[in-house]
Amino acid sequence: MIDAALIPWLIAGVPLLGAAVSPALWAQPHRLIAWSVGACGASLASVAGVGFAGYLAPQPEGLLLLFLLPLAAGVSLLGQPHHQDHRASWVLTLIFLGLGLGALTSQPVVGTLFLIAIHGLVIVLLYRHHTPLWPISWWGLGAYTLGALCLALTLVAAPPLSSMAALLVCAILLPLVPFHDGHLTALTRLPGNLPSFMVLLFPALGLHSLAPLAATLPDTVAWMVGGLALAGTVYGAVKALAQSRVRLLLSYSSLSFFSMLWWCVATARAVTPRAALFVGAMGLVMCGLLLAWQIIRTRYGDDVDPQAISGLASTMPQYAVLLSLLALAAMGLPPFGVFAGFVGLLLSSTAAFSAGIVVLICAWLASSWYILDLVQGLLFGARRADLRYADLLQTELVSLVIIVLTLLALGVAPITLFGPDRTPASISSTPTSTHPGSVAWNK
Repeated sequence: MIDAALIPWLIAGVPLLGAAVSPALWAQPHRLIAWSVGACGASLASVAGVGFAGYLAPQPEGLLLLFLLPLAAGVSLLGQPHHQDHRASWVLTLIFLGLGLGALTSQPVVGTLFLIAIHGLVIVLLYRHHTPLWPISWWGLGAYTLGALCLALTLVAAPPLSSMAALLVCAILLPLVPFHDGHLTALTRLPGNLPSFMVLLFPALGLHSLAPLAATLPDTVAWMVGGLALAGTVYGAVKALAQSRVRLLLSYSSLSFFSMLWWCVATARAVTPRAALFVGAMGLVMCGLLLAWQIIRTRYGDDVDPQAISGLASTMPQYAVLLSLLALAAMGLPPFGVFAGFVGLLLSSTAAFSAGIVVLICAWLASSWYILDLVQGLLFGARRADLRYADLLQTELVSLVIIVLTLLALGVAPITLFGPDRTPASISSTPTSTHPGSVAWNK
């Protein structure tokens, strides 16, 4: 029998051990990337073994995100160029994976310390990694600094101050206007494969932190969060429509989608496995789209104009098929997991048909427009004689195929596979004390 207190350290220790061994392979990039991907696979196996054996404490959002994080880390590594310049980002991926799994499985105080470590590491990376194309973002640095301070405040302050600080941390990790600059900065400035992993890691951590808060939100706070969520949904969609740089387009698009989740949580006052399905599926879609754009950047340069690339449907057929499937998933079409998660959130929401739902649907239609426009511009049009076309490498093909198959599986798998699907009514009738780490808003 395994001691329950050791389970989080066991799960977090597998990728952290992989990172600790990585310096021994530093001079051999191909072995280092193989080791890093293997460590992600071992991490997934450890989570599956412990999770299905029943050793993990039940979470309101279920266990789905624990399975998706090692998977996303592994595919983000596979989809990157196996060049020695990216070695540091491979090791950092294992470190972030270990810290993230520790934060998701530990008790509140230890989990907060893991989150503080993640914030501190991101602050250092954002300060050191910037380019003339992507200059340093002080607003992004300030967002994660604020998040670290709020996390420290939750350890020492009493409610309602600690509750407000915890909610601010959730708004930074799971982006909510006006605290979204950290999210945009992480997806555009972090080196190597980290953006394609962080687009799932940070929202997963934010949703987990939001779970004990959702049922205790006062009416005024819930109304404010719902208003900010609708504003963020529209703002993210409009900004995405106006972008010419793909990473910014995807960053604002994910902001719009995650804002939809905030609105559903604020109206239902609950975080359920349906919310985890939406976050996991949307994070995987954005991971896949970022990897697909990384493939273009690898061939034509980091500052390539997407409007200068066309005709890939006939010259890169494997890439064209997988990019098209990712676009369909991002547009919320069945049978992919994004559709299942979004429809599940709307059906489980306690709000009747209202202006808020109309705003969400309009933003969803806008996302279909700009994602389809991006994909159509890359795949169709004239083939340029001055461009060298090369279809997917084996590792790139495997990474995108895994993402597409996982999205299909999430769309058809029963929601109860990773946790009980409790209705908002049953959650609201459950005493707050039954949720580990639940927070009160009044003394």
